[in-house]
Amino acid sequence: MRFLSFVGNSFGCSASGERLVSAARDGDLQEAKALLEYNPRLARYSTFGARNSPLHYSAAQGHHEIVSLLLESGVDINLRNYRGQTALMQACQYGHWEVVQILILFGANIHRADYLNGGTALHLAALNGHSRCIRLLLADYIPSIPDCWNILKNKSKDKESTSDFDESALREVINKPADGGVTALHMAALNGHVESVQLLLDLGASVAEVTVEDGTTIDLIGAGSTALHYAACGGNAQCCQILIARGASITTTNVNGWSPLMVARSWRKSWLEEILSSKPEGRSQALPSPFLSLPLMSIIRIARECGWRTGDSLFSCQDPCAVCLDRPCAVAAEGCDHEFCTQCALYLCSTNNTTNVAKGPIGSIACPLCRHGIVSFVKLPGAKPMVKAVARTSLSLSFCTCSSEMLEPTSIQPRFASLWSIALAFLPLDLHSAA
Repeated sequence: MRFLSFVGNSFGCSASGERLVSAARDGDLQEAKALLEYNPRLARYSTFGARNSPLHYSAAQGHHEIVSLLLESGVDINLRNYRGQTALMQACQYGHWEVVQILILFGANIHRADYLNGGTALHLAALNGHSRCIRLLLADYIPSIPDCWNILKNKSKDKESTSDFDESALREVINKPADGGVTALHMAALNGHVESVQLLLDLGASVAEVTVEDGTTIDLIGAGSTALHYAACGGNAQCCQILIARGASITTTNVNGWSPLMVARSWRKSWLEEILSSKPEGRSQALPSPFLSLPLMSIIRIARECGWRTGDSLFSCQDPCAVCLDRPCAVAAEGCDHEFCTQCALYLCSTNNTTNVAKGPIGSIACPLCRHGIVSFVKLPGAKPMVKAVARTSLSLSFCTCSSEMLEPTSIQPRFASLWSIALAFLPLDLHSAA
């Protein structure tokens, strides 16, 4: 009888779990709410085999409202599927920056690496050129201070301003290698994502990092290759020019004895001959990335403490936000003192992609009201820390692993089919349209 009871409960959980998976995949918020109200522990359901949870499905499809719902229901934010991939990795792979923003606000671990190739969320974002996701992943490492980029370039002499800036920690994260020594910069350069290459370099990515031979990665270029070797293989002239302008050597050879020029020739990228064959007379002044966002750390810290949606917390200020005219003001921009709701300030910092401001350092965000460069936000007086509810799924419950049909993947292909052997290790095998 006990066995029959267990089987019956398992089948019932499977049916409800599959409904939640479908709702998460299709973006059916009302269905997901109804199912979680009926049984909050369904948030921890995972499919058989691939072990993808509803959180994986909603993150891969970009349904940020369902992602929020699942997280508030108490699901483990760092839950892994059979490949070791988290929801954050899936959101970064497909460029769903709103999902990435929510996961970062809830404290997702950006350092988790997948079991098969050691790639992190940063590798996946760089592989497909999702610059908005890259800057959100690194928001906790980049302080909202005016001379941030001068510090990264070792130009700042004001040591007092560096007290809250752990530059070494940022460089360690951004230069973390996956299997084979491949960094995020290698992947962005290989696929010709100019904006991502530029952003990674501005944030401290090293042009001198080289790949290694470890037996788990098929590298058609060869161990000992720099990001410039990968850019030469990919064939994007602008990526090569940016890397050279930032100090990449055109004479460095890998274990095959190939220089970047020889790599370009072997992959028949003849248009790179002139760029890779002549040494630059002087290092040109590279333009800063348009995706730099100085105030991002400050607003994320306020949002974590006091919430970012209407009703999360109470504020003494009852004036409506000048941008949305809907939510009460919660934060003020340092400098111009214009007030906004937390959600609009978050959106402004996450979507901005220009450094053209009337007044302000590199990376400051133009105030939508006066165009003054915003470096950081401060919370308004009277803001109260958000009371965090106890997760409803904190009770012990083993994962459901009942049978589920596995859908065929619709993986994003790398730009060059001939580079599939190199990029394959970093692409998810089972999840985009739902698998």
